[in-house]
Amino acid sequence: MNMKNGILAELWKNRSYYLMAVPGLALLIVISYFPYPGMILAFKNFNPMDGIYGSPWAGFENFKFFLDNGDFLRITMNTLWINFNNIFWGTMLAVVFALMLNELRNRTMKRVFQSIMFIPYFFSFAIVGKIVLLLFSSEYGLVNELIHAFNGHSIQWYTDPAPWVKILVSTNIWKNVGYSVIIYLSVITGIDEEMLEAASLDGASRVQKIRYILIPNLIPTIIILTLMSIGRIFFGDFALIYAIIENNGLLFETTDVIDTYIYRSMITGGGDYGMITAIGLCQSVVGFIVVLGSNWIAKRYDKDSALF
Repeated sequence: MNMKNGILAELWKNRSYYLMAVPGLALLIVISYFPYPGMILAFKNFNPMDGIYGSPWAGFENFKFFLDNGDFLRITMNTLWINFNNIFWGTMLAVVFALMLNELRNRTMKRVFQSIMFIPYFFSFAIVGKIVLLLFSSEYGLVNELIHAFNGHSIQWYTDPAPWVKILVSTNIWKNVGYSVIIYLSVITGIDEEMLEAASLDGASRVQKIRYILIPNLIPTIIILTLMSIGRIFFGDFALIYAIIENNGLLFETTDVIDTYIYRSMITGGGDYGMITAIGLCQSVVGFIVVLGSNWIAKRYDKDSALF
């Protein structure tokens, strides 16, 4: 076989890079692909004594049970609404902050603000949950203390589900926006300086350069990151939501998402693995279809901006 052509030639030419990628690829295969045969549980009436393959078939009964459940519509809409707000406002604010940081001429101040925004990304979800509790606790929360300072009355935050979508979305953005800002800022710094210099020579203001040069160059990255986020739009941010809400049933009306519902079903329902696997399979399949549709729309707008 001629080693100068085809895949073997590529592997041999860049063998050192591919060898470095082997541990990560092996871990990805073990975590993401080895469990695939377990999806058969979605169509089984699972019995631990019989095992996955020995358990009797249930057909689509597990799917039917979830779809006929009275909570199906509520938790699905909660999941979509919270994720939509996370994607929309998270993207908008990340782009705005990246543009603002880019306009700072003092490098020290730029690094300080960038670090301040990025630090929450490293906070564990347990810490984030405690911070939210310190802010909104009915007894000692900072928000109620501020309300008292202006002669207002305390709000029982943990008994009223209405404001919690805003709180969850704001917390998610506060925790993750710094990571997105760094990505967009790196794109901005990679823009050809000659374009900006030419615009300055033509008399373009800062606002005009942002509108006609920086934002158009950011759009492909915005589209790609948005498409990647849309792929998980049917998956709630379980760790963040559970760290904040925990098992507070008074807030489930607006905060209960598919993932927290699955978790509670595991704990309280004795572990109906067939139904839980069916729910997870539905999430993945619908998310895959949504990504395909979104990618098709993005490709019609700009072929170079699509994922594939």
